[in-house]
Amino acid sequence: MKKEKIVQFHKSGSGNISTRLSIPASWLAELGITEKEKKVIIEKKEKEIRIYKGEEE
Repeated sequence: MKKEKIVQFHKSGSGNISTRLSIPASWLAELGITEKEKKVIIEKKEKEIRIYKGEEE
């Protein structure tokens, strides 16, 4: 499944830049990511970014 999204860029008062990307809640639910189990692993390989459900401590 594909969906085109826009990355939001935010500049802090000290000049640092952070980003945000909204992911559909239904996609996260399919991965078993919930408000209680919200840990994820983000992996970058070449020109792809992948998100996996992480292990809860």
